[in-house]
Amino acid sequence: MEIGILGGGIAGLSVALALHKLGYSPRVYERRVAPATMGAGVTLWPNAGFVLEELGLLQDIEAVGGRPLTMRRQDAAGNALGGLDIALLDRTMGYPTYTVLRRHLQEVLLDHAARAGIPVEFGHRAVAIALDAHGRAVTHFENGASIRPDLLIGADGRMESVARKFVAGDNTPTYQGFVNWIGVAQGQHALVDNIAIQDFWGAGERFGCVAIRPQLVYWAAAQARPLSEATPTADMRKEVEDLFAGWPEPVARIIRATPANAIRLIAVHDLEPLHTWSRANVLLVGDAAHAPLPTSGQGACQALEDAWHLARCLDGASDGLDEVFQAFAKIRAPKTARLAEQGRVFARGLFATDPETCRIRNERAKASDPVRDVQALATGWGQGLPMPGCVDSTPVEGGGFSSLYRIE
Repeated sequence: MEIGILGGGIAGLSVALALHKLGYSPRVYERRVAPATMGAGVTLWPNAGFVLEELGLLQDIEAVGGRPLTMRRQDAAGNALGGLDIALLDRTMGYPTYTVLRRHLQEVLLDHAARAGIPVEFGHRAVAIALDAHGRAVTHFENGASIRPDLLIGADGRMESVARKFVAGDNTPTYQGFVNWIGVAQGQHALVDNIAIQDFWGAGERFGCVAIRPQLVYWAAAQARPLSEATPTADMRKEVEDLFAGWPEPVARIIRATPANAIRLIAVHDLEPLHTWSRANVLLVGDAAHAPLPTSGQGACQALEDAWHLARCLDGASDGLDEVFQAFAKIRAPKTARLAEQGRVFARGLFATDPETCRIRNERAKASDPVRDVQALATGWGQGLPMPGCVDSTPVEGGGFSSLYRIE
């Protein structure tokens, strides 16, 4: 079976690797002319660790990533708001959590694709997908090329996905009311005390920093603002420094250690859950199917899960692609929709500006039960995967970051 994959990001490359392990020969088409270097970093939670192990990637991720053992929350004045015992989460789920720069994750995926002989064609920007006379999808690229594979997998992201537009008729993302400035800080001396995730909450503002090594930290600074004001300024580092002046260390230290020209502003969007993930011989995966907010903590993890589940669905199919598509969507749609909604709920709490709402949010975060939080995350994130501590495939109510507090 000829398989074409639109998109050479985390979803597209991990799907290609998973299908190659089954004996298929997929070909990846990436719109960019070279491997992506944009983005800061990702946290690969234990459910991602499971898939990475299955794909034979975990050892390489360990070599380039950090191993956080805790997540600490504070308010803008430095008062503790509890946290998450990541070491306990890892033990419960049976797989490690890693923090990694996005470009390093991309390099690992591309290296394994090259070793497997999977062609990755750069400079192939899809502009349209249409059905031929036999009902098979034909993809047309901006460079004049076209493809007509037996199976076309749309992994072309949340913004301007041609595959999503073909399947769903619309690919309009939804702005969720806040912007992220992202960057990678690197210093000759330690920027943080240990390998941890630190999350600082303000009123309508947030600063999160994730260590890979003490001298290497990726971060995201966020603020609620209308879309009309979500535009880059001439000196974004100064803008972020001014916005978070007076916040606890290591916030200022990390901002200062980031090259000014390497800070990027993102107007944060997600996508509404779809009723169908496929049309004709086209199937959506990754952000093209279910783009959650970064506040879900699960964007990259769910892209990796897609790869594992799709391979299993293809491996067990006997009646053609329709059976595969239905089985895949039945498994993936409920979990990804739930995580996307939890990301929205968490964002609404994080970016509240009303002082009383923020006070209640913080008090509930401080009062949360650390052990119960770990079990909620393990059950929710492990749903559908054969992982220790996650045997019950029914997620607990509120499982996810939003279980750490609730705004009623």
